[in-house]
Amino acid sequence: MPYKDEKQSAHRALVDSVLNGKGRASADERARAFRNTDVPPPLQELIDKVATRPTQVTDADFAAAKAAGFSEDQLFELVVSAAVGRSGRLYDAGLGALAEALGSKAGE
Repeated sequence: MPYKDEKQSAHRALVDSVLNGKGRASADERARAFRNTDVPPPLQELIDKVATRPTQVTDADFAAAKAAGFSEDQLFELVVSAAVGRSGRLYDAGLGALAEALGSKAGE
């Protein structure tokens, strides 16, 4: 159990740093990218691709976001926020599926 707690604690620290740490992107922008919701149109395609189909991200996606006035530092932070948010959702879903499967076996 302590190993699990260490992983969860490390994950919470990562999420806290991504969402609340110092940065060039606002905390609100990072939170929106993290959740992949309510992202403003200049960033929507880039952030959605990072969160749902990262192999399709192109230089043009970054160029469009930069043309909208976002700096490279801001884009880096927003991309990291989107990736950490998506990975966290997948991790939680995996843990939920594992718990459900183990619960089913325990009840047999």
